[in-house]
Amino acid sequence: MNILFATLVDINSLDERGIYQDLMRALVQEGHKVFIVSPVERRQKKPAGFFPSETGGILKVRIGNIQKTGRIEKGISMMLLEDKYVSAVEKHFEDVTFDLIIYSTPPITLVKLVEFIIRRDDAISYLLLKDIFPQNAVDLGLLRKGSWLHKFFHKKEQRLYSISDYIGCMSPANVKYLQMHAQVDEEKVHVCPNSIEPVPWEAALDCEEDKLNVRSQYGISMDHKVFVYGGNLGRPQCVSFIIECLKLSQNMDDRFFIICGSGTDQELLVEYLEEERPKNVLLLKLLPKDEYDKLLKACDVGLIFLDTRFTIPNFPSRLLSYMEFGLPVLACTDSNTDVGAVITEGGFGWWCSSDNSRYFTRVANQICALDESVLRDMGKQGRQYLETHYLASQAAKKILDEV
Repeated sequence: MNILFATLVDINSLDERGIYQDLMRALVQEGHKVFIVSPVERRQKKPAGFFPSETGGILKVRIGNIQKTGRIEKGISMMLLEDKYVSAVEKHFEDVTFDLIIYSTPPITLVKLVEFIIRRDDAISYLLLKDIFPQNAVDLGLLRKGSWLHKFFHKKEQRLYSISDYIGCMSPANVKYLQMHAQVDEEKVHVCPNSIEPVPWEAALDCEEDKLNVRSQYGISMDHKVFVYGGNLGRPQCVSFIIECLKLSQNMDDRFFIICGSGTDQELLVEYLEEERPKNVLLLKLLPKDEYDKLLKACDVGLIFLDTRFTIPNFPSRLLSYMEFGLPVLACTDSNTDVGAVITEGGFGWWCSSDNSRYFTRVANQICALDESVLRDMGKQGRQYLETHYLASQAAKKILDEV
């Protein structure tokens, strides 16, 4: 088959690692040609155009700025995006007939492109549902329910669901939510979780010397239990709650917290660190993938944070990196997501509600009292769970079996 994958992720090569790159590589390994449509923001000043390969190629489309920019500029850029995608596909893929188009949320504004490919090529359409918008924005108070903007995006959302022949959801809770709230045909919805092609287990383990070197680089004692969070620092993560948790542990000398990421609410953490100057908290910028992997190898527990106000069942992809490198996970989330149930029932971590920082501290106290061998065994359990449920090759076969 010729497969078209449309995304807002900046993909430059299938050799990159990530949930979408790994999945597309798995589809190529199944014998299909994959053509990717990916953006180039104006500020990046990188070349746009089609870069072919033996297995398909990547079409880079010049768009306005959508990352780390103001709401107005981002809004305008998002509104213009789908027309730019359609024009680029028409121009560069005039002679390519697509059998299948795969696309992910966010955004929900790829409707025109999907409709164009369905109409032109009679292609099968497959939605990877990674984000339920606009309800997530309503949950966080970023969008008023019933406003004209909410109605506009809700109409787009419903249209996207209706033109999708199949919808792959991240977890059973996502499937249930969609069936209950979005009036989506049950037959088109199924579980197709976030997935990766993990590094070999032997490569995921760090020797004591490498661990010592990484910890020395950041000034962290080998006696500390190191908790790490890697990812976005925005409204969905409820950074104010993260700070509450850090404050309750900032005078404890048996633990260390590394927060690695960036986002709209990062400045809240910067202000906290400047005012309180805790000795056991380190804030790092987003690291290149290889450096981040080395950091994970030197840590003991991975952290997940989600705002307690969410009514939609998010399932953060950062969980997979922790599992890949054998870290047990402490998830602090709302009660609607099933990520906590997966972690606890899978035997590789703990869950607490993200409105109870004192309970978070009690759980952290229990973790710090555990022997390292217990944490290693839990981390290994997580890795085994990953290999059973979240491999890119398994997700690719699920998609192909459906279509």
